[in-house]
Amino acid sequence: MLFPFLYVIAVSFSSFTEYMQSEFMLIPKEWVLDAYKFIFASDSFLRSLWVTAYITLVGTLVNLAFTSTFAYVLSRPVFGQRTVLFLVLFTMMFSAGMIPTYLIVKETGLMNSTWALILPVAITPFNLIVMRQFFQSIPSELHEAANIDGSNDFQSFWRIILPLSKPSLAAFGLFYAVYHWNNYFSAILYVNDQRWWPVQVILRQIVVVNEAQTSLGNGQILLENAPPAETIQMAAIIVATLPILIVYPFLQKHFAKGVMLGSVKG
Repeated sequence: MLFPFLYVIAVSFSSFTEYMQSEFMLIPKEWVLDAYKFIFASDSFLRSLWVTAYITLVGTLVNLAFTSTFAYVLSRPVFGQRTVLFLVLFTMMFSAGMIPTYLIVKETGLMNSTWALILPVAITPFNLIVMRQFFQSIPSELHEAANIDGSNDFQSFWRIILPLSKPSLAAFGLFYAVYHWNNYFSAILYVNDQRWWPVQVILRQIVVVNEAQTSLGNGQILLENAPPAETIQMAAIIVATLPILIVYPFLQKHFAKGVMLGSVKG
């Protein structure tokens, strides 16, 4: 995993001459920033980064809100719990497919908007089931004590369950954030307006379709002095990957924390 990543970094900072002369390199002899200057001079690329950050932040909050509340309801003894749980498991085993989902997004008026990338995946059935099991592992004495003190279900969920669920929320929040940041296929299907393309779609156009200058749209002057397409591709990969690598260490510390630490004492 490390060597390809170092190679991408080296090529993104290398000059065209050194790139053409070297078959494989990990440390460039001359460090240049032409590819990064070309990328950050592009309004479309910077806008795609903002769109991706917005989708990741809002989408993760929507995912956690819907998943946690739904999982909490399924973890409590309520009427119709088995039926709803069966429907959740059914959607996890059988999917409607791409065409019915596209028709639903189209008929609900979500086309060419960021909500088309957020609402259809508001709840992931597998994450919902795992979070439900986590809520069920919390001792029922906490719920009983809260009910005796006059707390309703929403107050118990907000003041007791969620504070105890920080490691679980951090883990699933990271999963959802990585999905939204890396998602490009849904944007290709539902977003035709290039202004609302996330950075992964721009990256696909640069790397796969090999349309670096066209996708970035930097103007005639920059097109004439543009760096090689290969260095632009590598620089775009680094810029698109770096933010999620920066966020991960801040959430990783929550994974190992004891979820019930200090909540129940004999």
